[in-house]
Amino acid sequence: MTVVSNAGPLIALGGIHRLGLLRTLFSRVLVPELVAREVFGSGSHRLGAAELQQADWVEVVPVPAIEPLLTTTLGPGEAAVVMLARQHVPALALIDESKARRVARDVYGLAVIGTGRVLVEAKRAGVLSSVTDVLNSIRGNGYWLSDRIVAEILAQAGEG
Repeated sequence: MTVVSNAGPLIALGGIHRLGLLRTLFSRVLVPELVAREVFGSGSHRLGAAELQQADWVEVVPVPAIEPLLTTTLGPGEAAVVMLARQHVPALALIDESKARRVARDVYGLAVIGTGRVLVEAKRAGVLSSVTDVLNSIRGNGYWLSDRIVAEILAQAGEG
C-alpha cells in the first residue's frame, strides 16, 4: 500500500527516530515537495528534518496542481497531500490535523490515517511493543495530540 504523508506525522515520527515505521508498514511513502520543504523549514535543526533527509526510501515528488477549493480550505501542505493521494488511489493520506482529515475523507473520498494509526498497526505487526511509550516520546517532543485522541489510540492498541 502507498501512503502520502503530511508534515505532522513526519515530524512526530522523525523526531523520535521512528520514521522507519512507515517503511516497514507501507510499500511506498510519498511526500509532496511542498511538505518536505515544510519539514525542513529553516534547516536540518527542525524536529524530524535530519531523519527525513536520510530516508532515501521516501519519494519526494512534485506538488500536483491544487484545486482552488483546497487552497481556501486547507494549508498548502495538506492540500498537496490530498491532491497527490487522489493521483495514487488507493493510497492512504497520512494526516493528523482533524479539519484536513475530514476534507480528505468526506469531500474527496480518500482513506485517511494518522500517526496514531501508524503506531497501532506497527504494534499489530510486531514492530512495536508499546504504543504508550512511543506516544509519550512524541508528546515529550512537543507534538500535540489531545488526551481524547491518545486514549482512543491506546484503546485500539489494547493499552487503554
